[in-house]
Amino acid sequence: MTAPMKAAHEPVHDFLGLAGKSVLVMGVANKKSVAYRIAHTLEQAGAEVIYSVRSEARKESLAKLLANRRIFVCDVEQPEQIDQLAIDMKNQNIQLAGLVHSIAFADYPEGIRPFHETTRRQFLQAIDISAYSLISVCNALKDRLVKDAAVVTIGISTTRMASESYGFMAPIKAALESSLAFLTKSFSRFSEVRFNAVAAGLLKTSASAGIPGYVDSYLYAEKVIPRGKAVSTDEVASTAVFLLSPRSSGITAQSIVVDAGMSINYFDASVVQAVTSADVD
Repeated sequence: MTAPMKAAHEPVHDFLGLAGKSVLVMGVANKKSVAYRIAHTLEQAGAEVIYSVRSEARKESLAKLLANRRIFVCDVEQPEQIDQLAIDMKNQNIQLAGLVHSIAFADYPEGIRPFHETTRRQFLQAIDISAYSLISVCNALKDRLVKDAAVVTIGISTTRMASESYGFMAPIKAALESSLAFLTKSFSRFSEVRFNAVAAGLLKTSASAGIPGYVDSYLYAEKVIPRGKAVSTDEVASTAVFLLSPRSSGITAQSIVVDAGMSINYFDASVVQAVTSADVD
């Protein structure tokens, strides 16, 4: 005899299956960070969030925001710090059901320049911090991840759009996105760990505000998005938390685009009219 279904008005607890599970979130800079909004949503879902930040100074600046949380320091440019993170987590017997990699950096000392003028140092530093760090961290922490853990990184809605306001980061994010399939395959030899990305549209964050020309692109996005409103950081965070949860157990090696439909609407009549009218003037 089957058990009776709950009435529609009765609450369903722990729908995402994250309560009591530990998730490491890397990349919180301030309360506007994508990483912080993911962490906040995870805590609302009942997960224990463990934080990793890039420096002692950053840890101090976040002391009030992340009060009473476990915080590790790990600068992913320093391999020894990644190794130490693994050691510290092992010493504290931490087992992770999830890992959030929300780390990206690009150096624009002279502002945005033509892509072909990107220097070797700029490109290699950006790919080290923004893409290779995912591989390095996952390798170091492989024994800290439970068998069916979920790893989520933050990509961009398209790596094929040659947006001048994003400098040379699109190829870097393309490398990050490509690595998901290879990580999924290699980890499948000993686990069921899943690797996915949230491919976010243009967001209003402190980091993005510092990119030359980004604000204008953000305002343009609001015009092109069908609903007339840009993607919010919380919308990206909610998708990331879903991908971290057992509810997404059948999804791996994927980039889930969260752009509120911008990619279907580049030729919106009102936008086209505004551009062509300006050309005539």
